[in-house]
Amino acid sequence: MTGSVDTPPRTALVTGASAGIGAAFAEVLAAHGFDLVLTARRRDRLEALARELTDRHGRRVMVEPADLADRDAPRRLVEAIAGQGIAVDVLVNNAGYAVAGSYRRTTWTQQADFIQVMVTAPCELVHRLLPAMIERGYGRIINVASLAGLVPASAGQTLYAASKAFLIKFSQSLALEVAPYGVHVTAVCPGFTYTEFHDVLGNRDRMSRLPRFMWMDAATVARQGYEASMAGQVVYVNGRVNRAIALLVRLLPERLTWAVARRVTGKVRKL
Repeated sequence: MTGSVDTPPRTALVTGASAGIGAAFAEVLAAHGFDLVLTARRRDRLEALARELTDRHGRRVMVEPADLADRDAPRRLVEAIAGQGIAVDVLVNNAGYAVAGSYRRTTWTQQADFIQVMVTAPCELVHRLLPAMIERGYGRIINVASLAGLVPASAGQTLYAASKAFLIKFSQSLALEVAPYGVHVTAVCPGFTYTEFHDVLGNRDRMSRLPRFMWMDAATVARQGYEASMAGQVVYVNGRVNRAIALLVRLLPERLTWAVARRVTGKVRKL
């Protein structure tokens, strides 16, 4: 339970909540007694999820659609939440996507929007919400990163792994800074997860060539991420296979892991 008769329930803000890992985090948080603020671009999906969570768990769910590629969206989102008298106790920075194709064949606008969603918006949301968390002596910040941020990058979707590596380092540094104030920061690092991600990217057929044991479902990723956050873990890699991969990357010579990355390039990604 997150509250009692005398203590109001805590509230979690989940970005990218309309599907996949974001929707799964919303489900896990509601099941653990959190009220919710859900944001993503698709209002219809958010409202459908809000109804489901309210019916199933009896939680208060606020829907606030936003496109985080808009530079003003984080500010407007935080102001809208505050305008409803809601204090955010848990922030799940989950919104994300990948830009298909090689770096040279995309426009700078595409890449700038990507950086805004994947790097700038999460940092701004943390910056705007953190002071109140510290003042209340409680906060949980979950940055959904990726195994891609811990292993050698491959060609294609050039800034994706870089953005996830940034989130991991950001989480580590911030965790050290805010630990004395009752705020915990966790970077959750899933590997391949069954979501809409690869359908939107257009490479579902190629990704399906990977063995089934390398895949996880969004519900498991979210549950494990929630538990890691509540346990105060700073970097959590989902799944035994993914943890083994991350460990091997740390132990093996860099030139060997780089050679593997070069072989992987082109097999599951189309430039």
